[in-house]
Order: sequence, then structure tokens, then C-alpha cells
Amino acid sequence: MATTPLPRPAEDEYNSFYAGYVAKVPDGDIFRFLETQLRETRSLFATIPEGRGGHRYAPEKWSIKEVIGHLADAERIFAYRALRFARADVTDLPGFDENAYVPAGKFDARTMAALVDEFAQVRDATLALVRSFDAEMGARRGTANGKPITVRALVWIVAGHTAHHVGVLKERYGVGK
Repeated sequence: MATTPLPRPAEDEYNSFYAGYVAKVPDGDIFRFLETQLRETRSLFATIPEGRGGHRYAPEKWSIKEVIGHLADAERIFAYRALRFARADVTDLPGFDENAYVPAGKFDARTMAALVDEFAQVRDATLALVRSFDAEMGARRGTANGKPITVRALVWIVAGHTAHHVGVLKERYGVGK
């Protein structure tokens, strides 16, 4: 477990595009929030029957399975960026197009159980990585998608990104009702 908490990032530590994600995370212990979020999200996903995994709330929108697959993909990318920058790698990292990744992931061909398990395994790996960060690592900066960002901002973005999509699943897909 990290000996130093990672405080909420300041607004100058990430692109304004991510402000909504960071705002979705409450103040406090980000490690504990990530752990709790995993338990709660996994429990929520367990309520979705296999037959509903392909549901889309509107044409051209992602299916429930695609949202879950996207969560795993995006978390991997954010965690990879955090790893690189925490290790003082100053290489500019490219962005990624989630709208290209989702169809290429072929998530609808997979089972809900497999997707939920993958999401949980990705989060477990993220937690192991984040626990290794100290305050110095958390404050390190790098450039991703042409914009400067800190390691701690990436950790908060992971949590906020998941919170955002879980909210969409609840509000627009009726998950958990």
C-alpha cells in the first residue's frame, strides 16, 4: 500500500476535457475509492442478464457489453500512461480513439461474465500499480495526446471515467433498476 496519499489534482494538472471525470470523484482516499468502486461496479454488472448485454439505448450507441469493454480498454491506457510518467519517462504518448477501439474489440461476441471479469482484473492491476506510487511519483508530469498531465491526475481520471460510464449505464440503459 502506498505510504503517501495522492491528493486531488489541481486543475493545471490535466486537460480541461477531463475536468468532469475528476469532479465525479469525492475528496478523500483515492485508493479506497478505487477499491470500493470496483466492488460496487462488479456487483452492479452482475445484475445484468446475459441477454441484455447487447442492449443499446439508441441506434449508433454502444451496447452494454461495449461500454464494459471500453472501461477496461480506457483504464489500461490511463494506467499505462501513469506507469510511464511515474517512472520518469518523458516520451510524449499518443491519444487513442475509443470510437475505433470499441468495434475492433468485438465485445458483443463475448460473454458478460468474461467482460466483467476482465474489468475486475484490469482494476486489480491498476490498484497494484497505484499502491506503488508515492507523492513524488504522483506529481510527475508527462504529455499524452499532446497535453500535459500528472500521474495523480491519471489516477483520479481512471476513477472518474468509470463513475461517468456507470452513471450512463444506470441513467440511459436502465442498469440496476
